[in-house]
Amino acid sequence: MSRFDKLVEQFLREPPEVLFTDVAKVLEVFGYEERPSGGGSHRAFVKLGHPPKIVPTIKGRRVKRAYVRMIIENLNLEDWYETRHGA
Repeated sequence: MSRFDKLVEQFLREPPEVLFTDVAKVLEVFGYEERPSGGGSHRAFVKLGHPPKIVPTIKGRRVKRAYVRMIIENLNLEDWYETRHGA
């Protein structure tokens, strides 16, 4: 199992918080790019033809469970994981 697969598996367990860098990795693998922001607590990720994903952070380092759930739903991570691992 690749490192990315393990990261998705971690997301699917819906921990109370995840690292922002992990959220950025997942979104980037699915084609999103971080849009420069004004340095606030919200980060924006964009992908042509899709609505932007706004990710609020805790002190710029962590992301709460509610936003991890939204990412799981928006990217269909459960289906993606099942397709790759037959779970």
